[in-house]
Amino acid sequence: MHDKPEVNINWFPGHMAKAQRMIREHLKLVDVVIELLDARIPLSSANPVIHEIIDNKPRLVALNKADLAEPDRTTRWLAHFREQGLPVVALDSMTGKGSKALVSRVEQLAGDKIAALVAKGINPRAVRAMILGIPNVGKSSLINRLLGTATVRTADKPGVTRGKQWIKIGKNLELLDTPGVLWPKFEDPEVGFKLAVTGAINDEVYDREKVMAKLLAVLRENYSERLTVRYKLTPPLPEDSSALLALIGAKRGCLRSGGLIDDEKARRIILNEFRSGKLGQFTLDDIQ
Repeated sequence: MHDKPEVNINWFPGHMAKAQRMIREHLKLVDVVIELLDARIPLSSANPVIHEIIDNKPRLVALNKADLAEPDRTTRWLAHFREQGLPVVALDSMTGKGSKALVSRVEQLAGDKIAALVAKGINPRAVRAMILGIPNVGKSSLINRLLGTATVRTADKPGVTRGKQWIKIGKNLELLDTPGVLWPKFEDPEVGFKLAVTGAINDEVYDREKVMAKLLAVLRENYSERLTVRYKLTPPLPEDSSALLALIGAKRGCLRSGGLIDDEKARRIILNEFRSGKLGQFTLDDIQ
């Protein structure tokens, strides 16, 4: 029997509701909406409320952190979005791969709007776009990459961006950065789990023990070879997540006085290596 406990997370900071109001207020100022998703969880990192808010505004889907996702599955996700009639690009905002394609697509999507202004005798202006996404999906890192300088405050934790700001990207693009928007409630425990392990949710607001037990079960079931190689384990791996955690903890020297395994230290190591790509590339969402 596989150890896969349900992970229930309920999280609604007040600034989320404020962010949604801000988006509605400023939507009329922009020509294009860039919806930034995590390529590892394209479904779980999407917010259905965004679709209602932006209505008929041109939208570009950007799959960020593609360097951390499984390439063949990212290819399938790109095809899936195109089949839905949505323009889409894959990005690695840390290295800049895909950022030029993103700017080009945004300018294309705003072409009709700018042409209409010119037809009315108004001088051409820069395309105005809004970047939307859940916390920690990489909005600030993307803007920094587009600017070529670290002028927008970033951190590898949710909720760092506050308020709004216009950012000029070259001559032809202006970005309105907004705080991330997330569901007020996680109705699907699977979604909550995926958001937790990829870092979209602050590590203090969920049960790390349950989340890591589930992650270890998923890794053992689907990526056992990666665990074996990374932590120098001898197969077969134990089916019980607690036993597997203890095994990895022992290999990594996570010991307390008396020779006991420091479970929490072992959990932090595994989670950090999962998020950073040291355990390989992962895509947790399947196309439905």
